[in-house]
Parts: sequence; C-alpha cells; structure tokens
Amino acid sequence: MKNALLFSCLLLLIAGTAFAQGDPVAERLEQSPRHHEWVAIPQGERTVHAFVAYPEVEDPALAVVVIHENRGLNDWVRSVADRLAEAGYLAIAPDLLSGSGPDGGKTSDFPDSDAAREAIYQLSPDQVTADLNAVADYITGLPAASGTLAVGGFCWGGAQTFRFATNRADLKAAYVFYGTAPDDPEALARITAPVYGFYGGEDGRVNATLVTTTVQMRDAGKTFAPVVYDGAGHAFMRQGITAEADHPNAIARVASWERWLELLAQR
Repeated sequence: MKNALLFSCLLLLIAGTAFAQGDPVAERLEQSPRHHEWVAIPQGERTVHAFVAYPEVEDPALAVVVIHENRGLNDWVRSVADRLAEAGYLAIAPDLLSGSGPDGGKTSDFPDSDAAREAIYQLSPDQVTADLNAVADYITGLPAASGTLAVGGFCWGGAQTFRFATNRADLKAAYVFYGTAPDDPEALARITAPVYGFYGGEDGRVNATLVTTTVQMRDAGKTFAPVVYDGAGHAFMRQGITAEADHPNAIARVASWERWLELLAQR
C-alpha cells in the first residue's frame, strides 16, 4: 500500500514538474476545453486504437486524419489533433502500431520510442492502408463529421500521407510534412486530391526526392505544391515548439501552421 501511494505521488510530482517547466504539449492537452476520446476501431481481425479531438462548432466539420511519425502515436501528435479541433476540424490520430506492441499492445506498450521505431518499419503497407481506410470510414461516419475527408502526416506519417492519397479516392486534400512520395508514377496517377508539401531547407535526404516527385506529379496532371522553409530541419513541426522564436525550426513551424489552416479553410 505504501509503495502504491509512493508511486502515485511520484507520478504527480513528475507531471507537476512538466507543467512547472512549461511543457507546451502537456499543457495544451491538459488545459484543452475540447472533448477528447479514445476509440477502438475494428479492422478485419484487428483493432485500431485512435485519439479523437472534437471541435466546438455548431455544424458538421471536415474530418482530418493525422498520421504520426515513425515512433508511433505520442502526446505531440495528440496535441496536433487538438489544435486542428481548436480551428474547427474533427481530428483523429490513429495508432498504426496497434497490435504490434508487446503482448499485442500499441505504441504506449513499447519499452521506449526506439523499439516503436523498429516495429513501425515492419508494418505491411497493405495493413497500413487498411487501417487508414478503417479510420477514415469511422471518422467521416460520425454525426459530427461533414463527410469531407483530408489527411496530414509527419516524417514517416508524411510518406504514408502521400501513399494514402494514392489509395483513397474521396480525399479532398493531403498535407505532407517532410515525407517522401511513392516512387511509382502509376500510383501517383491514382491521386485525386491536391497534395501540399511542407519541407525543411536543411532536410537533405527528403528534399533530394522533391525534383523527381514534382516532375512525376506534373506529368500525371496532379497538383503538388511543396514549400521549403529556409534553415529548418527535419521534424521542425515538433522541434520548433521548444526552439527559440527566431530559430528556423520555430519560424517554419509558425509559417506552416498558418499555411495549413489557410489551406484547410479552402476545403
């Protein structure tokens, strides 16, 4: 009993320390007035766990699927969903590691983020597509949804966003944050939605693919609108949160949020 009480006090102390140090992600999630919920979505013989953030709006809203980075669904991705809900959109962030964790668990069941990263690269592309389709069908079917669907993702999730656009005909838009496109002109030819890219100027690995992607999308008659933010690195949307205001990552993060919300408003 004493050990359990001590453990509970330790957890409270850790949480209090995070707020005292000004953890913006924790603060956003803790102080958000919006309704959040965890849902379990059937997908064949599997279950996809997902986090949903509801907007405080009167009319049914555009649904946005938010795809996490290569270390799974974490609080930062949840905070992105909450910010989208703050802007009036119905956001869902699926845990694409559902069922892949220890004992069939999800991201939070891995011992650390490195283990989650290793597992994510073992996922079957077909499983990822099926999971995303199940999540998209779920969120657009809610009474709070307008039936209109968009997708956005980061890093590994940015690449999956581009790939999902090749497989989901009813998408209204795809927002790719520092993710690569499938190197498959036939797949790109299936895209029906405009694709908007957000890239850091110092992200050489990803940016090396942009010329080819731009040419392939143009040749396929598709809309691809990439913006490269000078001086920013990979993962600037997350890294920019705690960077100094004049750091390129912070500047790119602010500019990207402004652009993203402006684009979403056009859907």
